[in-house]
Amino acid sequence: MVRCQKVSLVYPFRAATVRVLSDVTFDVRCGEFVSIIGPSGCGKTTLLHIVASLLAPTTGEVELNTAGGSPATSMVFQENSVFPWMTVLENAAFGLEMRKVDKAERERRASGMLERFGLAGREHAYPHQLSTGMKQRVAVIRAFLSDAPILLMDEPFAALDRQSRMKAQLELMELFGSERKTVVFVTHDVDEALALSDRILILSAQPGTVIAEFPVPLERPRPLLPEPGDDVFEIRREIYAALGLTSMLAGVACAT
Repeated sequence: MVRCQKVSLVYPFRAATVRVLSDVTFDVRCGEFVSIIGPSGCGKTTLLHIVASLLAPTTGEVELNTAGGSPATSMVFQENSVFPWMTVLENAAFGLEMRKVDKAERERRASGMLERFGLAGREHAYPHQLSTGMKQRVAVIRAFLSDAPILLMDEPFAALDRQSRMKAQLELMELFGSERKTVVFVTHDVDEALALSDRILILSAQPGTVIAEFPVPLERPRPLLPEPGDDVFEIRREIYAALGLTSMLAGVACAT
């Protein structure tokens, strides 16, 4: 479980201060997939860094209710998430290595996951020999193979072309369905959030704060693209409205 209580962040800038986040409060239940959407610069990435304990909030607190002594969170960044000096297999198995899993077992588990998601035969390649989409898939696999029960994902598919992005989304949906980690996922893409999430949070412009919340009423497993007439289309309209994108609503209406 993730619980943010009145999290704010203020940092000095020249002779003044900048408030990045203001009283951000929300919960993420164990095994829930929650996406965070908001305008550029609203503090989404900063919020993930606070949840990951990479930054300390100015006020407020974050509670991570997890069991065991392993790291509570694992993070997948927007790009450059893999270690360039490691092979694909070594990258995928890195979390297992940090847990002191023996080499044969971590390579067995990592190899199985790489084969499952179309990377068989690439085990001994280095990141510079891979496409951007392949590198991000390796990063996601590494995060899921780690023992961390909470997965933080900062626009991991933003740099991919549409076809690669949809493939990566399908792979993530399959992984989430089988592993059921708790996921906090930052995205600018409303359709991506609707396809992947159990719940969507909307942040305001800076200083970011939660201004709306939308449960996604779709059972799992689910299709990547909802059928016309699903309740998700109405939620899509409401999300655009909450983001202040009223000019997009006519286009959304045409889709239904």
